[in-house]
Amino acid sequence: MLRALLTSLFCTFAGLAAAHEVRPAIADLTVTEGRLELSVTLNAEALVAGADLEGVEDTNALDLSDEIDALRALPPEALAARLSEMRATVTERIGIEAGGKTVALSMTEISPGPVGNPELPRDTVLAFEGTLPAGADSLTVTWPADWGTVVLRQQGVEEPYTGYLSGGTPSEPIAIGGGGADSAGEAFLGYIPVGFEHILPMGLDHILFVLGLFFLSARLGALLWQVSAFTLAHTVTLALGGLGYVNVPGYIVEPIIAASIVFVAVENITSSGLSRWRPFVVFGFGLLHGLGFASVLVEFGLPQDQFIPALIGFNVGVELGQLAVIAIAFAVVFVALRVDALDYSERTGQVFYAVIALIFVVLTVLLRGSGMLSEFDVSAPIFLIPLAGLSLLCFLSASNVDKLEAYRTFVAVPASAAIALVGAYWFVERVFL
Repeated sequence: MLRALLTSLFCTFAGLAAAHEVRPAIADLTVTEGRLELSVTLNAEALVAGADLEGVEDTNALDLSDEIDALRALPPEALAARLSEMRATVTERIGIEAGGKTVALSMTEISPGPVGNPELPRDTVLAFEGTLPAGADSLTVTWPADWGTVVLRQQGVEEPYTGYLSGGTPSEPIAIGGGGADSAGEAFLGYIPVGFEHILPMGLDHILFVLGLFFLSARLGALLWQVSAFTLAHTVTLALGGLGYVNVPGYIVEPIIAASIVFVAVENITSSGLSRWRPFVVFGFGLLHGLGFASVLVEFGLPQDQFIPALIGFNVGVELGQLAVIAIAFAVVFVALRVDALDYSERTGQVFYAVIALIFVVLTVLLRGSGMLSEFDVSAPIFLIPLAGLSLLCFLSASNVDKLEAYRTFVAVPASAAIALVGAYWFVERVFL
């Protein structure tokens, strides 16, 4: 049964190896003397294929995935030709209104990136321009829902607007001369959910690393030492990366993050307690995770006039996300720990975990394809299936309380093994595939 549970958990997360594959588009908006320019960096292959990216985290899940991969293999000039054929349609889909009128756009540039791994997205830059109505002092931008999400960044003004658009909802009015920037308090509060969402539900690799720390030991002290080291480390590199002092390419950072997941999970299996050097190792890995967080900030775009408050807010959100992951995991395993300590009866543990495992399974069936969490480009079963698996492991622990270290044997070790397998899969995928 343990083997079946490990296989289930592995398959659930392994399918997320390319979980960052559908990335938000980046749109830079500039207005000069009544002339509007919009430069958009996006996954053009999905656009050419006619894919609906709303609520999609991986193009491999689409019926058009083979066509998208084939388009990624096209030379840049061939993809540019396909986009040129769609010039009018693409231009009409981007909605810009100013002064109560629709701004007519024209496409001025199509620049696909070089051919790379067809399993991974490549960036294409599309440039547009248009003339604003006389006297217009603000504008709104509407991004097509089926194009996914976009980070809209205003350029060339002292207090620029930065926003995250999705679902076909128009932006708030953007002051053409600037002034749409948040105050320090607004920037701080506004970036807390951005940081939180990068962990829960979007940061699957960071979630697994934090769970790897959690499953080392049931002792609070061991967890606090590790989380403190991890927090301190990623705060340092998040700040340095966000400020532009450190910039390590993602193709280096992402495989090492996957390797860090494997390391902490394997050590959980070989060691039952906190070694003297584990916090230092976690600190080192935390530096790398901080670079991963910083890459998100660079992609999202921090407001230059409120850079520090936004950076701090993002980091607070990350910490809250990590604490939420730990709190959820602790809530699931709490009864198993109490049964293992003989505080609760074996029957109590069995009934509790049978019920919550059933609840997670039923929710998985009911919410599959429901679109829940689609705004985050993830689906609810991604989390419910592992929670059901963890509940079943806890059921086994509660049913074998007479065994030595039942919680470690039936929960911590199998869960760590599943985490290690997923981390290894991600490492291979990020390096070789």
